[in-house]
Order: sequence, then structure tokens, then C-alpha cells
Amino acid sequence: MNLIDGKKTAAEIRAELKDRAEAFEGKSGRKAGLAVLLIGDDKASEVYVRNKERACGEVGISSYTYRLPADASQEEAEGLVMCLAEDDRVDGILVQLPLPAHLDEKKLLGRIPAEKDADGFSAENMGKLAKGEGGTPACTPRGVMELLKRYNVPVRGKHAVVVGRSKIVGRPMALLLLNADATVTVCHSKTEDLKGICLQADILIAAVGKPRFITADMVKEGAVVVDVGINRSEGKLAGDVDFEAVKEKASLITPVPGGVGPMTVAMLLLSVIEAAERTL
Repeated sequence: MNLIDGKKTAAEIRAELKDRAEAFEGKSGRKAGLAVLLIGDDKASEVYVRNKERACGEVGISSYTYRLPADASQEEAEGLVMCLAEDDRVDGILVQLPLPAHLDEKKLLGRIPAEKDADGFSAENMGKLAKGEGGTPACTPRGVMELLKRYNVPVRGKHAVVVGRSKIVGRPMALLLLNADATVTVCHSKTEDLKGICLQADILIAAVGKPRFITADMVKEGAVVVDVGINRSEGKLAGDVDFEAVKEKASLITPVPGGVGPMTVAMLLLSVIEAAERTL
């Protein structure tokens, strides 16, 4: 078993991005900028936003956090996003999810211009991804692809199985793998013979949001296993993969925590730097 160290890889990427951020500032006379909109007082969201602010500071990106109360109207939220879209200091905009239930997520995210869509969730960026035309990919799947690349995992021609079809991870993950010439199967709650399909995977990516859902009898000997899940189980963080059992069969495996999580933030920073560089 070989561990894929996402924490170490993300630190290496942040060091590379620091150089790019300094080069951008030297050419443009300003820092690259990320604006984060936080609506309401979700505790987990507060933690995520603080982590993003800290990461921006480390790399040399200006971080602008805007907070609205939980009862903010759709009009207020959309108005703020449209102001940020016009702000020349801002290269990337991120609306922290989940939103309060009364707000229309699709409409609000739709107000972010594709070129400032740091999360890669806009219809335009997802459409470009589906057509293999670039665009900004979603951060977590992009982080997975970067880990596979940096650990020299061959993707072309391999059978990749993605368990989960969310618009944040599963769907864009499948498209990125397809664009990298993998043969891709997407499994979900209605899939028949899930175990049989998972056993065919050269690369198995778990993104279902259920602790230890992928067990050792679902994993082919020597497969590369990437665990995207972060779940609370018995007071501890647990992934979607039964790590202790599966690590004996996998040739490479990501831990939770310390696997894909740190890469998501690193890819967010990369998206902002890339957007800034495009303005030159």
C-alpha cells in the first residue's frame, strides 16, 4: 500500500502558486483577488471560509469575504454577486454552499460570470467541460486529477469507476477522466451490481457521502483508490472508503483527512491565479 499524500502535494502546489502570484503582481501592479460570499451562520461554512482566507494569504492572493444574514433576500444576494462581477480587484467569485433554504442556488450561481467562476459550477464552465473545451473545472475533481498526475497514475485507456453523480464531484469527475481518455463508468444509488462494477476499476473514486461505504470486497487487487468523502462517524472524520481494510488491496490510496481535501483549496487558488493571468 502506498499513500497518496494530498497535504504534501497541496503544499507543493501552493509554493508554485506563490511564485505565479508574485509574477502577476509584478506585471499588473495588483494582487489576484478572490471574493467569497457567505450567507447565514453555518458553522462548517465558517470554518471553510477561514481556511480559504488563510490559504489566500499564504499564496499572496487578496481575499475579500462578504457576509449576508441568513434572512437575506434573493435580490440582495444577486445584487452583491453582480457588483463583485464588475469589481476589477476580483478575479474569482465563490458563493459558499449550502445556502439558506429560501434562496435559489441556481439563479445566484448563474450571476457569476464564467471567467470569474472560481468553483467551476457555472453552466458555461460545466458545458465546456462536457464538450472538452477547457473552461474552469470544479475544484475537487480537478484536485483528484492533479493527484493522479503527480503520482504518475496512468489514466489513458484505464477503466475508471466513479461512485456518485453529484454536480459538485461525480459528474465533473467523470468528464475530466473521459477527457483524459479513460473508460469511465458512473455508479449511483440506482446502479445494479455495484460491487461487480467496482471490482472492474483500475481507478476507483468514491464520492457518495456515506462513511466506509466502499469495502475491501469491492476493490480489485492493485487498484488506485481515491476517497473524496468526508463524513462524521463516531466522533471522528471518516471517508467513503473503509481505509484500514482497503489499503491492503490498493496500490495507491488517499487517506481522510489529508487526501483530497487539501487539494480542493489548492485548486481553488489555482483557478483564481489562472483567471487573474487571463486579464493581462
